[in-house]
Amino acid sequence: MPRLQALCCGRLTFDRSLFFPDESPGVQTTVPVPGYLVIHPKGKLLFDTGIACNAASDPAGLLGERIARLYRLTGGASDNVIAQLALHGLAPEDITHVVSSHLHFDHCGCNSLFPRARIFVQRAEMEAARAPGSTYDRRLWDLPLDYQLVDGEHDIFGDGSVMLIPTPGHTVGHQSLVVQVSRDRRYVLTADACYSKEHMDREVLPTVRWDATTMLESMAKLRRLGEQAGTRVLYGHDPMQWIEVEAAGGRLE
Repeated sequence: MPRLQALCCGRLTFDRSLFFPDESPGVQTTVPVPGYLVIHPKGKLLFDTGIACNAASDPAGLLGERIARLYRLTGGASDNVIAQLALHGLAPEDITHVVSSHLHFDHCGCNSLFPRARIFVQRAEMEAARAPGSTYDRRLWDLPLDYQLVDGEHDIFGDGSVMLIPTPGHTVGHQSLVVQVSRDRRYVLTADACYSKEHMDREVLPTVRWDATTMLESMAKLRRLGEQAGTRVLYGHDPMQWIEVEAAGGRLE
């Protein structure tokens, strides 16, 4: 069975109404930008690579004026995927697989640092990113990388222990990851299909989304998975849940 380790790949501070549009603006919140390391007998996989490691030095230049205006990068020096991997004795060349939940700046910002890895993206997501007039930042993903385009569910290692599942709504080709760490224990990594437990409980959708109905359907799918015995859902940007994850050293067993 694979081992699963949470990594802090950045932190963002912004107006809470971006996440909860039913609230009045003016309240700031800080959320984690998680990545996850899956160590499997057949390879080492990263689920999302977080914010570009050097973005704090020039947010507007590297991420664009709009992103820099809406979000402040408030992570510490070690809150990036390279530093996090180093804490576990790993370098970029040790990573054999990368899964991009989607191609937004805080999820694929360090993809360029893994040229030896196979990078799994839903075909619908890549097509949307490449479409004329796309708002995706090409600098982050339009690179000479070994992209593997998948359609729907995909068994990464062929044994059912690490499964990609489509969870569109936030973006057209968003995907989540299910990791079976033991016979009776598994984790569902939602990424931005559901930002937090509060979003799930209140069925509230964030400002940034492709299609509201589809996103609610994906959240319902994730909820059903989380209700199954031995399953824990790890949300995409949940500050309260992240406190618990960090308290355990990021170990997910």
